[in-house]
Amino acid sequence: MPSVANTDIDIATAALILIGAAPITSFTETSTEALVASNIYEDVIRSALCASRWRFAANQQELNRLSDAPTGRFDLAYQLPSDLLMLHALTVNNNIIEYNVYGNLAFTNGSITDKVIADYSIRVGEEKFPSYFILAVEYALASAFAVSIARDDGLASVLESKAQ
Repeated sequence: MPSVANTDIDIATAALILIGAAPITSFTETSTEALVASNIYEDVIRSALCASRWRFAANQQELNRLSDAPTGRFDLAYQLPSDLLMLHALTVNNNIIEYNVYGNLAFTNGSITDKVIADYSIRVGEEKFPSYFILAVEYALASAFAVSIARDDGLASVLESKAQ
C-alpha cells in the first residue's frame, strides 16, 4: 500500500526515488543521498513556501512598536515576528501601509497609536503541507538531486518544470 509523504524524510525519499536514487531513512545516514538531502532540504522547503502566498502557511500578528524612533526618514519601527519567512503586507485599520524592512524590523510612518498588523508566511510542519504542495516540493527537490546525485542536467530541467 503506498504511503502518504508527510514527514521530511518521506518527502526527501520520494524526491530521491523520482531520480532513481536509493531511499533514505534518516538525514544522518552516511550515504550520498542522505548527505545531499540533509544539506538542501530546508532551503528548498523555505524557498517553496516563499514562492507564493500559500494560505496553509499564512499568519497574522500585531507588531510591537519599538520605543526608539528609527534614524532617517521613518517615524516608527516595529519588531517583525520571529517565525516570519516572508512579509507580504502591513496594515492599519485594514488599510495597507507603506513600509521598508531593515533586518528584523519594519519601518513606517504613522501614529504611535496605530495598531500595525503583519501578514506573512511562516514555516509550517510537513504534516500541514497539502498534497499539491508536497508534490511540487518533491519535484523541486528531485530537480536539485538530479544535478547533485544523478549528474543529469536534462532530468533536472524536466523535474524543475514539473515543480513549477
